Amino acid sequence: MPVLHSNIIGSRADHLVILHGFLGMGDNWKTHAKNLAEKGYCVHLVDQRNHGRSFWSGAFDYDIMVEDLLNYLDHHALEEVILLGHSMGGKTAMGFALKNADRVKKLIVADIAPKYYAPHHQQILASLSTLNFEQIDSRKAAAKHLEQYVADMGTRQFLLKNLYWVTDGQLGLRPNIAVLKNAAEAIGAAITSENQFSKPTLFLSGANSNYINSTSDNPAISHYFPRVQFTEIKNAGHWLHAEQPQYFFKTLMQWLD
Repeated sequence: MPVLHSNIIGSRADHLVILHGFLGMGDNWKTHAKNLAEKGYCVHLVDQRNHGRSFWSGAFDYDIMVEDLLNYLDHHALEEVILLGHSMGGKTAMGFALKNADRVKKLIVADIAPKYYAPHHQQILASLSTLNFEQIDSRKAAAKHLEQYVADMGTRQFLLKNLYWVTDGQLGLRPNIAVLKNAAEAIGAAITSENQFSKPTLFLSGANSNYINSTSDNPAISHYFPRVQFTEIKNAGHWLHAEQPQYFFKTLMQWLD
């Protein structure tokens, strides 16, 4: 079984694994990882399958991504880690903690609940599918092309981080769009389990995000994660770690300490 790609920052004994969101990659978290390393953590920025520099596969769901993470921990001989996941990565992290509680010391979930989410990435995936790298030969040209499909500049900049030079003069995309564009139901799937994760858990939400509804979602979260603490990041939407990085990091460190 192939091992997920990661960028490991820091060399201390306290290992913290970060799982990015949909169409992201571990490197999106590099600034936070460097700051965590300065605080004494060894941070693993992991690319999930079909994302970043990790392998591509036609198989894609949370059960499989949980197995990928277990394989990664075994490969690196990590007995117990602190696990942080954002959005899609948060669902993988929840599923992993509920299935492999002995391997997780603490759990942090950023702006996602274990519930089902209806497909809502279709426009973004369609726009990425139209990038023709036979004609588009620069990042500037790719950005110009995406303007026709994705109005929000912040979202476009996030997507453009997935561009890379395959060879000199030939651009490509890191995510496996051919698989991901047909994986809407898999990405939105609920995390369900007979188990509970009874170790310290932090759920962070963006005050301006609609991904977590405290009234309807917190009871289910509390059932699966009875030692949960809920914290809201003010003036932040779904990308809370990028929109309010200092406040996010301060909140994270206060809880970890």
